[in-house]
Amino acid sequence: MPGLSAPPASGAARCVGPRPRLAPDQPRGPSGARPPPRFRTLPRGPGPRRRVGGASPDKGRRRAFAAALPLRRPRPGTAGEARSEGRAPSCGPGGHGRRPGGHRRLRVAEVWATTPREREPIPPLFRAGPLRSCPAASRLPGGAQLPLVARCQVGSRHGATKSRGDRGPVTHSRQERELSKGFVEALREVVGSPHVSTAIAVREQHGHDESMHRCQPPDVVVWPQNSEQVSQLAALCYDHGVPIIPFGTGTGLEGGVCAVQGGVCINLTRMGRILELNPEDFSVVVEPGVTRKALNSHLRDSGLWFPVDPGADASLCGMAATGASGTNAVRYGTMRDNVLNLEVVLPDGRLLHTAGLGRHFRKSAAGYNLTGLFVGSEGTLGLITAATLRLHPAPEATMVATCAFPSVQAAVDSTVHILQAAVPVARIEFLDDVMMDACNKYSKLNCSVAPTLFLEFHGSEQALNEQLKRTEEITQNDGAFHFSWAKEAEERSRLWTARHNAWYSTLALRPGSKGERGGENLMSLSLTQGYSTDVCVPISRLPEILVQAKEDLKASGIIGSIVGHVGDGNFHCILLVDPEDAEELHRVESFAKQLGRRALALHGTCTGEHGIGLGKRQLLQEEVGAVGVETMQQLKAMLDPRGLMNPGKVL
Repeated sequence: MPGLSAPPASGAARCVGPRPRLAPDQPRGPSGARPPPRFRTLPRGPGPRRRVGGASPDKGRRRAFAAALPLRRPRPGTAGEARSEGRAPSCGPGGHGRRPGGHRRLRVAEVWATTPREREPIPPLFRAGPLRSCPAASRLPGGAQLPLVARCQVGSRHGATKSRGDRGPVTHSRQERELSKGFVEALREVVGSPHVSTAIAVREQHGHDESMHRCQPPDVVVWPQNSEQVSQLAALCYDHGVPIIPFGTGTGLEGGVCAVQGGVCINLTRMGRILELNPEDFSVVVEPGVTRKALNSHLRDSGLWFPVDPGADASLCGMAATGASGTNAVRYGTMRDNVLNLEVVLPDGRLLHTAGLGRHFRKSAAGYNLTGLFVGSEGTLGLITAATLRLHPAPEATMVATCAFPSVQAAVDSTVHILQAAVPVARIEFLDDVMMDACNKYSKLNCSVAPTLFLEFHGSEQALNEQLKRTEEITQNDGAFHFSWAKEAEERSRLWTARHNAWYSTLALRPGSKGERGGENLMSLSLTQGYSTDVCVPISRLPEILVQAKEDLKASGIIGSIVGHVGDGNFHCILLVDPEDAEELHRVESFAKQLGRRALALHGTCTGEHGIGLGKRQLLQEEVGAVGVETMQQLKAMLDPRGLMNPGKVL
């Protein structure tokens, strides 16, 4: 027909006009079967809708319209439904899509997303030609031109699903962006074919982290080898309006890697070099694939170490992107205190050195703090391709201690008293009675099942003895009934390994939990999952919120534990939830929101470590206010005007 491009290749959606009238006994679909009665004609004004297809006395007006109809029937789990209700963009010059009698001719079906965040109709994008036949379909909202991208639905309610309560099924039923072969080939030209994957299993692996947020896979995963390739990939995606999702080790807890709009996942783990070590300047330059443990292993003979320890063996650039901290933050600070410079690929492919190329000074008063802007940005402003980190001298000697208390209040009061006494404690961790019981069972400890503090001291032999003596006096005055200490490396390692396995220890409290290691019921039909949330408050308000959180847990009937880096006012609640149980899921979410709002009421923050991601965007607005959010949005719009960097996160 005039104004329409050539039919697309098999398997792609197409945009065509009305077909010739079919006799009742003629097949109505390319596969020989009558098409399902999904395509309708809508009157101009109010009134009943008329269905096109199926038996109708008005045979003269019965026509078959291929509104985004695939050339072959979709396979279960790989193609979704197209709804033709609402306004559809017209196709071809002069084709306004109106039929005689006041009915519209539906040439292009509108595709509606299945996620709560995507309720707006999005014009479909087709592979056929340069899209001259469908001008309305050739642009994304906001004017982003996408000649190489086709939009379709992946998955169906008829495909294989796994229920996740009221969060929706884990499937490909959400609307995704399917990249054309030409775009994928362009990616392969940049990084090489072995470093590009569109396999479903690989995409699903990169569509979720350790959180409960449902899997939302990207359309393609790429593994660049250097910052130059990252720059080329970002420029390619920017030119074609394709979202970019950075990926490290996937250990986040707020859905930061979920591809809510599809796009390209850039996995940076194959950039694993330590680029430069400056022992005299106490600094090191690492690529995104270097993890915390790998760096400290490399530094073992240098007399230096990197102390920020979030528990998981996360990538260091990922830790910078989320503003991570951990058990040593009370003495050595968080990632914000230990990042000196960053190499960042901006959304359009430009390369930025936030403190200047090659610089690694300890302090500066020159201009805006660009390094601080990108630390904690969660991949929404750019891709961190190298980080210059501050190193610290390895302690001469280390000693650990544990002490149990009769109540949560007594344990937290003792924490405050130790800090007020200026004891230079390196770690001070709180574990409630539930967590101690879980650690005893999972890690084979023999500690009292009571609120407990784990402490660690760094320094010389003489200094450690003084610190230990002073701490024991303070804790005994606060009612501690079991104070023990250890100096041997094996015992210290066993204690902190148990602390770092707190997540798995809690999951093991309910057999069949997702992520449980060594359990006997991993294939249980009722798959329990862990939900971890964190807050941070001023230390003076820590006893109040911890006691209240413990009471709220008991009142809600939720199985959960409390563990935290109480030396800096930060703690976590690890909650067990069955996603099949909508009522329990609601109680867990309500508890997490209530805890966040309690922290805000006490002049704290809704997250001390995990970040905002998908789960705490509303709490961020309540925390920083309208002007704060507006300022963040302006910064985002300036650096990422097309909104392609990890969309849907933070703001």
